Amino acid sequence: MESTRDRLINLLAENEDNFISGQALSESLNISRNAVWKHMKDLEKDGYEIEAKPRKGYRIKENPEKLSSNTIKWGLDSKWIAKTVLHKQTVESTQTIAHQAARENAPHGTIVVADEQTNGKGRMNRTWHSSKDKGIWLSIILRPEIPPNHATQLTLLTATVLADVLNTFENVEPLIKWPNDILLNRKKTAGILTEMQAEQDRIQYILIGIGLNVNQSISDLSEDIQHKATSLRIETKKEWSVKKIIQQLLTTFETAYDGYMDEGFGPVKRKWEHYGFKIGENIKINTFNDNWEAKFLGISEEGALVTESRDGKPVTLYSAEINWF
Repeated sequence: MESTRDRLINLLAENEDNFISGQALSESLNISRNAVWKHMKDLEKDGYEIEAKPRKGYRIKENPEKLSSNTIKWGLDSKWIAKTVLHKQTVESTQTIAHQAARENAPHGTIVVADEQTNGKGRMNRTWHSSKDKGIWLSIILRPEIPPNHATQLTLLTATVLADVLNTFENVEPLIKWPNDILLNRKKTAGILTEMQAEQDRIQYILIGIGLNVNQSISDLSEDIQHKATSLRIETKKEWSVKKIIQQLLTTFETAYDGYMDEGFGPVKRKWEHYGFKIGENIKINTFNDNWEAKFLGISEEGALVTESRDGKPVTLYSAEINWF
């Protein structure tokens, strides 16, 4: 259910170029004109520039770049994603906050977004460097009606969403390194961490954690990762609106997720393989008891890596150490 603040934001967005009277807002929202005024003051605290004129009403002159629940929702054209936004300035990890919210029955499509993570989590308990105001650090709470063994398909779907978003920027060619690292110019710019709470045959919730480097300069990256990490700013030589990219990411994700629920994993698999780093090329593979070099053929329905065995037959690997470079 939409809050009064959300409905106010939607009314102002729909009348972006015109004034809307306090009386009209009062009647539409079923609150007093004094309550309307208080909401406007709260929006100003978020950085909105509100123009108020006697006998005309209110309009938004300018909306801010700073992140908040309100600014993310402002102008976001979505059906179900980000109807609930939990914005934090500094957290250890958005995944931690999202787990707590999910256990407290946060609805499907809730997002947790932070300006900064002090202990961002990557796959295999690796640390993700999450600079303040420089990137996108968010988690999406999903409650899909799919078998638990299909959860990895949502990780692969999210990778294609990130690739699609980055692909809209000029002179940027994203690739997905199996299973879910997004590369620009052979360097990591985004990663995905999927965590799940499930019973044997039913998913309670899935968390999709996304970290995307946007406006870091080389000096913002620690020396130990400068040779293997990058950002959108480094690759394009421009700064970008983090808020607008979050909104683009959310609407792209919603469309892709709805398509997946309607059509299944086939289209996702094809798109992943379109972006797949080194598909059709030889890679070096190390498993627990063997190592060899073979062609990377694609991914399986479970998201596993499909390559060739020593005798040239297709083989599916669920875990392996790959020497990509």
